[in-house]
Amino acid sequence: NISNLEQKTHPMIIVTGCNGFIGSNLVVKLNKLGIKDIIGVDDLSKKENLVNIAHCEIHELIDIKEFETDYFLNKKKPEEVTHIFHQGACSDTMERDTEYMMKNNYSFSKNLLEIAEDHSISFIYASSASVYGNGKDFEEKRENENPINLYAFSKYLFDQLIRQKIKDNKIQIVGLRYFNVYGPNESHKEHMASVAYHLHQQLQSGNEVKLFEGSDGYENGEQRRDFIYVDDVVKVNIWFMKNSGISGIFNVGTGKSQTFNEVATAVINHNSKGSIKYIPFPEQLIGAYQSFTEADISKLREAGYQEDFLDVQSGVKRYLEKLDNWPKNERQ
Repeated sequence: NISNLEQKTHPMIIVTGCNGFIGSNLVVKLNKLGIKDIIGVDDLSKKENLVNIAHCEIHELIDIKEFETDYFLNKKKPEEVTHIFHQGACSDTMERDTEYMMKNNYSFSKNLLEIAEDHSISFIYASSASVYGNGKDFEEKRENENPINLYAFSKYLFDQLIRQKIKDNKIQIVGLRYFNVYGPNESHKEHMASVAYHLHQQLQSGNEVKLFEGSDGYENGEQRRDFIYVDDVVKVNIWFMKNSGISGIFNVGTGKSQTFNEVATAVINHNSKGSIKYIPFPEQLIGAYQSFTEADISKLREAGYQEDFLDVQSGVKRYLEKLDNWPKNERQ
């Protein structure tokens, strides 16, 4: 694998979902590392998302349909590509269109993996902690996985394919199970944007932040998630790029769950105003909501990743300071 990468004279990196939340933050970091030979792939009909990479340097920006035609149908050979960061997906956990979800999150991913295999390209892709469903054990084992919505099921299916592929594959294949990611460039996600983002927006026009009342035995706002700042997620991606001999499926979280109340308090403290209002738990989310997540990151640590992760108090403060200083004519 390493020798094949070294043979490529002008290394190129493909980033799918480059205009999206994690993809755009990854492109920013790659640029900071001096890497500009990037092929960005995304749905370019969503022109409002282009602002996320407006200040980045990339080699080429390709619409996903054109990419599918050139690379999947016409078998364009990506001879100089060394890494594929596959961050693009339908991330809406409320999506009900099975055909749309499976095409975007399974079929596209499978085709992209085949390109990586055919051309000795490292393949690092975004999985999701949603595959654990309502479980309480978050170690990367099949018996802990029980997807409770269509999005989670699409991610789960691809992870199962990857488990078979990793066994005897000569290329690096890494699946990263993101927990609750928050940070800059997420506003386009609308209802799927992070709790920190939504609560901050609520305080721009009022004096209350809204959290769900208790559920699954948790008191009001005491449901717990593993909230991870996007910069920490990007660091993990880059680490695997630099450690091409390591493959596997890994949790990417802080390893410590925190309450929604703690997120709300961090937002209130930053804005120096506000109180928490608890609203009824939505009926449509009963049985389809993770009231507790906490990444078991022992496998990531054993692989050699030793960086610390920001807690909610530090991460939310850093995030909201960036939001406050962002030009008013540009989104975050």
